[in-house]
Amino acid sequence: MSIAQTVPVPEKKKSVPNGIKFLFGGLSGMGATMVVQPLDLVKTRMQISGAGSGKKEFRNSFHCIQTVVSREGPLGLYQGIGAALLRQATYTTGRLGMYTYLNDVYRSRFEREPNVMDSMAMGTIAGACGAFIGTPAEVALVRMTSDGRLPPAERRNYKNVANALMRITKEEGLTALWRGSLPTVGRAMVVNMTQLASYSQFKTYFRTGPLQMDEGIKLHFCASMLSGLLTTITSMPLDIAKTRIQNMKMVDGKPEYRGTVDVLLRVARQEGVFALWKGFTPYYCRLGPHTVLTFILLEQLNQGFNKYVLGVEKSGSGL
Repeated sequence: MSIAQTVPVPEKKKSVPNGIKFLFGGLSGMGATMVVQPLDLVKTRMQISGAGSGKKEFRNSFHCIQTVVSREGPLGLYQGIGAALLRQATYTTGRLGMYTYLNDVYRSRFEREPNVMDSMAMGTIAGACGAFIGTPAEVALVRMTSDGRLPPAERRNYKNVANALMRITKEEGLTALWRGSLPTVGRAMVVNMTQLASYSQFKTYFRTGPLQMDEGIKLHFCASMLSGLLTTITSMPLDIAKTRIQNMKMVDGKPEYRGTVDVLLRVARQEGVFALWKGFTPYYCRLGPHTVLTFILLEQLNQGFNKYVLGVEKSGSGL
């Protein structure tokens, strides 16, 4: 009588569930936003400043901060924080969750690391998905952060982000929540394509190039700041268009701007070409640290989940 041999069944590789990847993406973005929100408010105020007239309201970023604090108090720098957190809960959850998901699918199917073009393509898709989901919160955020600079009679005076979304829907229609969605999606595609791909390349260069930097916060900081600089330069004109369209009012029953191209041409003609990069300093100072904090938080959340929930010693965000 033969004895049947037992063939060991290979243990299924443990991995972070897709739902958790999306959750961690949102949480990391929200945590970073709590730190950089004042810079986002300054960036928005400076982009709206001078719209139409060409007259500058603020001399520079520091003057903008001083003006906001003197007129609205220190907490004025956190005006619209509810909308900012909702934006991260939608936009960043969507983009980082989708990007890590696409990365995992790519590695599983092709059994290799994605190259630069693959990363750019996945970043573009993830950015478009996240931006479309997050546009309503983006509209509320732009309006709430810009409200304090308007004369009292012209302010919208939204009580909170929920009130803003309900009033926009009631007063302007449901489609108004996606006002500026085209430049928002376009900006997000450019941002994610540039940011995620360049971050990966800068990180590899610093680690394997002449500097031979070790994996850690210093490496993440340097790579993300350079990635942020490149991303800021490429995406700011679209960010200007997005902000102006989302904050525009109806004039004699007609929208103030016809679309993205109209905004870009009018800004360049009325305020100068370099006005397309108005608010560059706060935008860059926000984007760099936000990228650093987001990636560090994402790494820690994934590492903690792997260690304490899955019981495996594994680090990495999947980015």
